[in-house]
Formats: sequence, structure tokens, C-alpha cells
Amino acid sequence: MASLQCSSYFIGTNPKKHNSISIFQTYSPTAFTSRVSRQRFLFCPMSMNGCQADHKAPLGTVETRTLSTVTSPEAATERLITAVSDLKSQPPLFSSGIVRLQVPIDQQIGAIDWLHAQNDVLARSFFSRRSDTSRQDLLQDLASENDGSSNDRNPLSVAGIGSAVFFRDLDPFSHDDWRSIRRFLSPKSPLIRAYGGLRFDPKGKIAVEWEHFGSFYFTVPQVEFDEFEGHSMLAATVAWDDELSWTREIAIEALQETMLQVSSIILRLQRESLGVTVVSKNHVPSEGAYYPAVNNALGIIKDKKSSLSKVVLARSSRIITETDIDPIAWLARLQSEGQDAYQFCLQPPGAPAFIGNTPERLFHRKHLGVCSEALAATRPRGDSGVRDKEIERDLLTSPKDDLEFSIVRENIREKLKAICDRVIVKPQKSVRKLARIQHLYSQLAGQLRSEDDEFDILTALHPTPAVCGCPVEEARLLIKQIESFDRGMYAGPVGFFGGGESEFSVGIRSALVEKGLGALIYAGTGIVSGSNPSSEWNELELKISQFTKSLEHEPALQSSS
Repeated sequence: MASLQCSSYFIGTNPKKHNSISIFQTYSPTAFTSRVSRQRFLFCPMSMNGCQADHKAPLGTVETRTLSTVTSPEAATERLITAVSDLKSQPPLFSSGIVRLQVPIDQQIGAIDWLHAQNDVLARSFFSRRSDTSRQDLLQDLASENDGSSNDRNPLSVAGIGSAVFFRDLDPFSHDDWRSIRRFLSPKSPLIRAYGGLRFDPKGKIAVEWEHFGSFYFTVPQVEFDEFEGHSMLAATVAWDDELSWTREIAIEALQETMLQVSSIILRLQRESLGVTVVSKNHVPSEGAYYPAVNNALGIIKDKKSSLSKVVLARSSRIITETDIDPIAWLARLQSEGQDAYQFCLQPPGAPAFIGNTPERLFHRKHLGVCSEALAATRPRGDSGVRDKEIERDLLTSPKDDLEFSIVRENIREKLKAICDRVIVKPQKSVRKLARIQHLYSQLAGQLRSEDDEFDILTALHPTPAVCGCPVEEARLLIKQIESFDRGMYAGPVGFFGGGESEFSVGIRSALVEKGLGALIYAGTGIVSGSNPSSEWNELELKISQFTKSLEHEPALQSSS
């Protein structure tokens, strides 16, 4: 009888770094019992950790094969099953590679609706881009200046299950890790993308609820559903590397197993409240502990010996519900009022789901063009057009909010200058209106000297003063001293790396959803000279309201531009 091959390793551990154990070991009941005491996790993800390969060795092939268009998800699934079978009988003759098989569908179907219909045991991922139609696209302006290119056909939303290849480690995300991901990407296959995120503080201790994510986690889905304007696409991706003992034959068989679990019965999710009853809510820190923390930070900011001008103090709110929260249904509800925001979901096998509805972009790179933005200071929306305008004027003229926003904008400008030939800032300051709140806002764009500078973009821009403070290192140390919970990927980069372009949001307005444990909802506020503890606490309440109210019976709000 053949032995079961399981992936057995410390979550994220790279044997080349730690010389711990091999990526694949043969399962035996006695070994399992003894191993559990030494390791936190043992499971069969039916995939390989790309961080464990030689990032300097190019893959034998990176390719995309497009099949003929069909009329339904059922037909697309059947066609892909046949195509994967054909790939098995006539495989690429390389010791390593990645092949994407894709079938266009001539109807637009919501990617989030497709994901909700799938098995929740497999790894799940979701990323929905922001609607920027109401704002000037500085990245597009740069592209037009350089080569006259127009906007390409990008998916509106992408949902995935399983992992053709994943990337995870306990050590902080490094240039070698980035090169390991880039190894599987190519401009000639623009839709082969690695979706994932990084911790806010890669050097901080990982709390139990975040252990499955490691210091970073990215995945190229085995099966992916792409939603475009007017049509859709179903894709299956197989990746292999003989060096990792994850051969072409094993990888194709794993993909076939996943394809058999794909559901083509897709129902549109109700974009209404979940109707879940919240039994309890507990904040860390409590209101009583938060006020002294803010005053402590203000004391340091006012101290002439300190260089600190801003620090962002966050809060973790544990909500317990009568029934489990469906993270995908919750995200769909948030999406209904978040057209002007990114939506995301990251869920490794057996892990909680990290979901978010964030308005903030960290960066978007398209070839050599890179765009970022400054977003800071918060006010609620008004209950009438007149009142909304009054609040907007107050936000624009507030000295305290102008200081907070200027710190963020100028910090990002200086960081982009270090890696770009020139930097454009438009507008210098404006108001960005979301469904429930409004912020001060500005766009910044620059021209990279090389596409290889992408890793430098990530390390330069994260964390921004909007989620950490300024100077960053001083703020990070104070956060570590004051906050008593693990932010995990909250306020960290969440998005994708691609061959021709990459895009990352900032993982704010987010929650970690755990079966049987409700959810942890995260929010933070910027503390600068002039901040008031009571006002900052009220801002935290305002920011988590989009999550808490979407659990209750309330009509969906429409986003305003």
C-alpha cells in the first residue's frame, strides 16, 4: 500500500535557512503522534512552498494557454478538467514550471459569488480592485507620456481556491523571498499572480491566531475565477519543481483532485446584513486603558527631546456571535458599500479568514510606473448634502488634521524620490468620501529606474505614517511598547505580485474571522499634537462601524465619490 505523502514542516520554515526537516515526509501514525508535540501544524496542503527552492534557478517554463470561450461555469469546469487530463498525458518536458489553463466565459459572474460556492477546507483567496473612475489616474498619465499605452484588461475581482504554489516563512519577507515569487511570474502570463500579504511588524512575536500566516503568506491559486467587465474566466494552474520533490505528475494529480471539488452552482449572495447576533464585544485596550495610552503618546510627541511627530495607536475588538460568521458573505456585504475600496480575503488551509474593505492603496506598479497615495484624518459623512459639505470644510481647514495629513504625504513623497526619477503629487490635498466616512487625500506617482526596484517600493513605503507614525522606527517602537495585542497582517501590505504589474492595498478596515470564536476587528487612529483621547476613541468606533453594522439589519449604503 502506497504511503501518504504529507507536507510536514514548521509553518513558513525554510529548511535552507534553518536546516530543520525536509518539505515532504512519509506519514506514519506513530511518527504523527510524536511529531505533533514538536510542531504546531501537520497537514496536507497538496502544494509546495516556493520559498524553499533556489530562487536563482529560472523555471523551465512559465506559460498561459487560453481555450475557447464557453457560455457557463459548468462548461468551463468540464473543459478545464479535460485540459488538465490532456496535460497529464502530454506534459511539458521540464523539471520545473508553471502552466495556467484558462477558459473565458461570455457572461459576467461575481467572483465572490463563485468563491462562496466552493469548499471552505481548501486555501481561499480573494482580491477586488478599487473603482477609481472618479479620480485622475496618475499612473495612466505616466504611461501615456512614455508610450501612449492605454489601460489594459484587468480583472475587477479574482477568487481562488487551493495553492498551485505558496510562499510562507517565519522570517521577515526578504529580497530572496521576493525573487522566489518572481521566479513563477512573467509579463507574458500577466494573470499568473501571487496573492497575499505581510505582517505589519515582521519582527514582532506571532500570536496564536496569526500562526498559519507566518511572517508573510502568498499563494498562486490552483483554481481561479476572474470577474471582468462583461465577462468572466475560469482558470486552473499547475506548478512543479523536481528540486522540491513536487514533481509534474504529483502537481497535476493534486490539481485534478481540486478540480473535482469545484462547484458550478453559483448563487448571487444577498448584499444585506448577515443578521448575526453579537453576544459580546471586548476591546483591547479598553476605553479606560486607551486614554492613558494616548496621553502617554502625546507627552512623548510634545517632548522637545523626541523626534516623534505622529504615532498610530490601534485597537483589537473581539466580537462573539451566536452563530459562526461566514467570512465570504460578510465580505460581500461590505463590498456592496465599498466600490471605492479594495476587498480582500486570505485564508490558508485550516486558518482563520483575514478579510478587509480598505480604501487605502500602498502602491500600484505597472511596468516602470508606480503610484501611491496619502490618506489620513477622518470625519463621518453628513446625514444631508448640506451637513456633509460642512463636515468636509471642517476637515479641510482643521490645523490638527492638516498636520496629520501633511506628515503622511511628505513622508511618502520623500520615499518615492529615493527610488524614482521624478515624483508627481496631484492634488496636494483633497477630500475622499467613502460610504460612512471621509478622509484627506492625495495621489503620488513616479517613474522607477528598473522593475527590479519593486522590492524596494514595498520596503520603502511600508509601513506608511498613516498606519504607523513618523519617524517610522520611533513610532514602531512605541507601538510595540504600548499595544498589548498582535496586529498580524492588520495595516500590512495586502495584494498581489504579477509579471507586468503588482498592486497592494493597506490592510486596514479589516477583521480576522475564526470558526467558533467570532471575529477580531481592527482599527487605529493617528495621534499628533492636538489629538484628544475622547475624539480618537470615537474615531475607532466610527471605523469599525462598517463591520459591526453589516452584521445587523441595516440597508446597504451606497458609496459616494
